[in-house]
Amino acid sequence: MSKTKGRLTLPSESNFLEQTKEMLKRWGADALRDSDGTKLDDEVKSLDAKIYTTYFVARGHNEFAEEHMDECQQLYLMSKRNTAVSESLSIDFMDGYYLQQVVPDYHHDAKRWWEVIDRTTGQVVPAGQWSLDQKASRVIVDHAVPFHEYTVSFLVYAIWDPTQMYNHITNNWGDKPHEIPFDVRQPASWEFAKEYLVQWLKENPSTDVVRFTTFFYHFTLVFNQEAKEKFVDWFGYGATVSVKALEDFETEYGYALRPEDIVDNGYYNSTFRVPTKAYRDYMDFIQRFVAGKAKELVELVHAAGREAMMFLGDNWIGTEPYGPYFSEIGLDAVVGSVGGGATLRLIADIPGVKYTEGRFLPYFFPDTFYEGNDPCVEAVENWICARRAILRKPVDRIGYGGYLSLAYQFPSFVDCIEKIADEFRDIYDTIHGITPYSGLKVAILNSWGKLRSWQTYMVAHALWYKQIYSYLGILEALSGASVDVAFLSFDDVREHGVPSDVDVIINAGDAGTAFSGGEEWNDEKLVTEIRRWVYQGGGLVGIGEPTAYQKGGRFFQLADVFGVDKEQGFTLSTDKYFTKQLDRHFLTEDRTSGFDFGESMKNVYALGEDTEIVEYSNGEVHVAAHSYGKGRGVYLAGLPYSCENTRLLMRSLFYAAAKEDRYSLWSADNMKCEVHAYPAAGKYAVVNNSNEPQVTAVTDGDGKTEIVKLDAAEILWKQIRETGAQPLNF
Repeated sequence: MSKTKGRLTLPSESNFLEQTKEMLKRWGADALRDSDGTKLDDEVKSLDAKIYTTYFVARGHNEFAEEHMDECQQLYLMSKRNTAVSESLSIDFMDGYYLQQVVPDYHHDAKRWWEVIDRTTGQVVPAGQWSLDQKASRVIVDHAVPFHEYTVSFLVYAIWDPTQMYNHITNNWGDKPHEIPFDVRQPASWEFAKEYLVQWLKENPSTDVVRFTTFFYHFTLVFNQEAKEKFVDWFGYGATVSVKALEDFETEYGYALRPEDIVDNGYYNSTFRVPTKAYRDYMDFIQRFVAGKAKELVELVHAAGREAMMFLGDNWIGTEPYGPYFSEIGLDAVVGSVGGGATLRLIADIPGVKYTEGRFLPYFFPDTFYEGNDPCVEAVENWICARRAILRKPVDRIGYGGYLSLAYQFPSFVDCIEKIADEFRDIYDTIHGITPYSGLKVAILNSWGKLRSWQTYMVAHALWYKQIYSYLGILEALSGASVDVAFLSFDDVREHGVPSDVDVIINAGDAGTAFSGGEEWNDEKLVTEIRRWVYQGGGLVGIGEPTAYQKGGRFFQLADVFGVDKEQGFTLSTDKYFTKQLDRHFLTEDRTSGFDFGESMKNVYALGEDTEIVEYSNGEVHVAAHSYGKGRGVYLAGLPYSCENTRLLMRSLFYAAAKEDRYSLWSADNMKCEVHAYPAAGKYAVVNNSNEPQVTAVTDGDGKTEIVKLDAAEILWKQIRETGAQPLNF
């Protein structure tokens, strides 16, 4: 049985009473929840636990949706690119889309709301030069220019919620009805949403927490003709579009959005795109609408004496937990899926709620729980990654989701989660509300700033985060590091300068993206402000293609700070003499193996002999440092997450800040171990982030060192004392 109790939510299901009782004791759970595809029966609800009930505002009500198909949610989609070979071109605009998910909107005037574009010239084809064949789902372009490419941007109705669709296919739900999403911006849908919630609250008196999953609009998730993912953007606002939304936007902002403002050349304004003014306006427009409507629903929940929790996923678009309107909703709690340290911090750092909860992996679905597979492997890996972040900022609760009956069939997994749950509660009871030691304050600079705190460089499946660029390693490393982390936008710097408490700025990403900045760097004010700040003593760490924008003979606009630039083919005739790698440098003093730059960057070269080349191979620079006035710049070619790369990043940050003398305080020399100190509580933790025993030298805040031995994945608590660090027995 669990040694401690509470702060854990257990999934359950109907006809699973005795096993649920057993699991409540084994895992020390104090709350029960249903999941997509499961329900709690009255016997389970009567157990001594808080009851969470999943609540879908805008899906799962087909009896209403089928009578109001004109109020289904909508999207703008773009057809495949079609090359004209004559003056007449027929475009099958639904080619490549899944007809069980989306159908064309023939209810509204296509000539007004659709757009045909000559992609070769970028010009809109006049509405009089194309026609619509509804029966064949084709657009016929007249007077096309041979060998130009054309696309159709068109409106569709969404007739199957994409998360339910994914779960439906994954779990082989057969003839279970497809849940139709409807749009609460439409009058009948909004009245239904309110009235249904009021009645539902009366009919579900045993529900303590209404778990909104989430509110109104799903992140952009569109499937192809094979029912496989075609386009996924966890930040995408594509499913918020409707004719009414476009009309309301024009009334409020005084200008009309084009289909292209949403379709965006087929990029759909993914989070990697530098956002346009029109798209920023549209996001703000949607966020205010969602916050206002969500607030009304939350107030109904509170009036019924229940708590309101939001799942940070599925239909979360418009809620932006770090946005300007989130606190107005009045939620009691937020729960989200924990894919690692970065997503843990994304949830734990959310302001304006009473408590936060992380749903850990694996999800209890048959794609993980099947004969021959060991789900403990994923559970332990997920826990170790998240634990680093928990030691910096814990969520208030943890939990799991899916079919408990599946997990119950794996006794070793049950044992594993029992240990994880006890360890979480021990950590929480020890450090909750206590500020951990931080050696620096680091700001990540990109187009999004605070709005996308802990969310940059990520994409997602409906339920899981995936790493697609090595730059996610930056967030993962920082999530459990002994530094304070802030998120700055380029607009923040332009308008207010760099905050006075920031020691180091990180700019990272591929050229042209919202993360590196792209055209943002075509701004004299921004470039000058960052240069001035570094020259006066600040630190700048660039990873990948930082400050990249081809202008004035430079690709890295702050190449003078980094001491390196990237060859674009324009200076191949200019010799690069500076290639000597230093024998030793602070950045790599404790390096024990080769470098891993992930995707890395090619053709980066040093500008002069004052550039400190730390790693040079294959005729290019991958790690460099450079003094700039009183400040410093550091360049790294890439940073996928690993223990060694976390160490490289930390050394880079302290070096850029010219605080090398503070680097070793509260540290472990073994890269697989870390130290988290809580001076106000007089305690610190030495943590083994691996599944093997480790030995490490630990340096405390006074610079005193001791040798510590740790079992696999062990966390060892010690007390800060003037006479030395002595073990604490909890």
